[in-house]
Amino acid sequence: MKKSFLVSILILLLLICVFIVLYYTRGAKKDSVVQVSFSSWGSESEVAIIKPILREFETKNPGIKVNFIHIPKNYFQKIQLLIASNLAPDVIFINDFYGPLYVEGDILYDLDYFLKKDDSIMLNTYYKQAISALTYKKHLYALPRDISNLVIYYNKDIFDKYKISYPDKNWTFKDFLKTVKLLTKDFNHDGRIDQFGIGFEKQPLFWMPFLWSNGGGIISSDLKTVLINKPESVESIQFYSDLRNKHHVAPTASEAGSATMSQLFMQQRIAMQINGRWAVPRYRKDIVFNWDIARFPRGKRGSVVDADTSGWAISKTTKHPMESWKLVKFLAGKAAIQKFTESGLIVPARHDVANSKIFLNSTKSPANSRLFLDIIPESIPTPANQNYQEITDLVTSAIEPVLNGDLSAKQAITPDFTRKIVKLLQ
Repeated sequence: MKKSFLVSILILLLLICVFIVLYYTRGAKKDSVVQVSFSSWGSESEVAIIKPILREFETKNPGIKVNFIHIPKNYFQKIQLLIASNLAPDVIFINDFYGPLYVEGDILYDLDYFLKKDDSIMLNTYYKQAISALTYKKHLYALPRDISNLVIYYNKDIFDKYKISYPDKNWTFKDFLKTVKLLTKDFNHDGRIDQFGIGFEKQPLFWMPFLWSNGGGIISSDLKTVLINKPESVESIQFYSDLRNKHHVAPTASEAGSATMSQLFMQQRIAMQINGRWAVPRYRKDIVFNWDIARFPRGKRGSVVDADTSGWAISKTTKHPMESWKLVKFLAGKAAIQKFTESGLIVPARHDVANSKIFLNSTKSPANSRLFLDIIPESIPTPANQNYQEITDLVTSAIEPVLNGDLSAKQAITPDFTRKIVKLLQ
C-alpha cells in the first residue's frame, strides 16, 4: 500500500515537472518571437502589395513578427509625433525629403553599421542616384525601393487627330510651348477652352524641372547657395506661370473645378500632363485612349528632372536592430522589389528589376517605359536639408500669387524672401 502510494506520488511529481517544463518552454518560445514595428504610407492597392510581402518575410523568419503601421495621410507629421512620444517604429519607410531632418535629429541608424557586419548587400545593385538621394552628410540612412522621376504623359489620339508630331527626346521649351498651343482648343468658339494643351500643378515638385533644366533651382545641390533668386530661376517660374495666365494653354483653378490633373487627363480635357510613374496603375486600368510618355523638354541646361527616392530606414531607438535589418534587407531585395514593380507603381531602384521584363513590359502602357530609366543619368535628387519642409512652405507661399497670375516672378522673389531661405541653409 505504501509502495503504491509512493509510486503515485512520484508519478504526480513527474507530471507536475513535465507540466512546468512544457509551460515554461511554451512561454520561452512565445517570448522568443521578436516584435518589429514597420510604418509606411500608401493607398489600399499599395497596402495590398505590402501585406503579402510581410507575411512571406514572417514565414521565412519565424522568430520575427512584423507589426504593420499603415499611415495613409499626414504620414510624416504622425511619424514625428511617434518619435516625440518615444514610439518610433523600428523600420520607417522614408523619402529623401525628410531623411535629412531625421539624420540631423540622430533618429536613424547609419546603415554602414549593418553593412560592415553583413556583406550580402551590394550597393552597386542599386542606381547610384538612389543611393545618393538617401545619403546625407555621408550617412546612408535607408535602402532604396524606387526612383521617382517626372515625365510628360500625352494623349496619342489627340496628337494623331490634329496631325501633331509626338514629342521627341530633343524637344525644347520653345517646341513645348508651340505644341501645347496647337493642342489647346475652343471647340464651340465661345471663348471657353474645352481642351487644354497641358495640366498645371502648384506644388514645387511639378515645376522644379523647369528651373533645373534652365540652370536654376531653389537651393544648390551642396545645400549652401540660394538659387531661386537667380535670373534663370525667375525666368523659368514666369514661363510656367505664363502657360496658364498668359498663353491660356493650362487650366485655371476655376476651369479645373474639383477635378485633379490626372482626372482631366483621363477625361481628355488636357492633352498632356507632367506626372510620375505612380500614375501608371490607374491609367492602365481606366484610360480608354492611346497614351504614352515623353521626356521633359530641354532648357539651357538640358532636360533635368528629379531622381527622388523612397526607402527603408531603421530607428536608433529599436530594441531589435538586427531583426530590423533583416526586414529592411528583405524589403529591398529582388523578390520584394519585383512585387512592387509588377503593379506598375514604381520605377525600381534595383538595376536587375528595372531592366527586366517585369518593368519593361512591352504589352502594357506606356510603350516607352524605358524612358523612366533613360532619364536617370541626367536626373538629380531634390536638394534637401533638415529644413526642407520650411523651405518648401516658404516657396509655395511666395510663388502662389505668381501661379495665380496676381504677381510676376520678379515681384514675388524679393530680397526679404531670399534672406529667409538663406537663414534656413545656415
